[in-house]
Amino acid sequence: MAISYHQKEGNITILGSETTFEGSMEFSDNLIITGKFSGTIKSKKGSLVIEKNGLCEVDSMSANSITISGKVIGDSYAENRLEMLSGSAIKGNIETTLLRIADNVDFQGNVKMLKEVQNIDIFSVSPSDYKKILSGSAEVELQDV
Repeated sequence: MAISYHQKEGNITILGSETTFEGSMEFSDNLIITGKFSGTIKSKKGSLVIEKNGLCEVDSMSANSITISGKVIGDSYAENRLEMLSGSAIKGNIETTLLRIADNVDFQGNVKMLKEVQNIDIFSVSPSDYKKILSGSAEVELQDV
């Protein structure tokens, strides 16, 4: 299975398309949901992916990064980034540092940005440093020229 999401290195847990899970789930690395989940999802450092056919009805879900291709009903908290991919449907409030909403997304809810994105002169940093800053994986000290 080729995974092209912003996932951190580590173990990958997949709730398959035939899986229905109700309750509370905590994870630390990567969780991919292609089936149905109902309850609460918690992770301080993990990456959560809701695939195209995945359905999550949550009180809340939290992770370092969340990528949604499927359907989510409930509130989502992403410490680093939250991405809503084309064709996804989200009904609930969002809290995140970086937000990306693609075309053809059905989103109903409020957004709260957790931190201000650094105001950076893109001409004063290298492309690789700028990419790291945008991904939230590094902070770069800027030098006066």
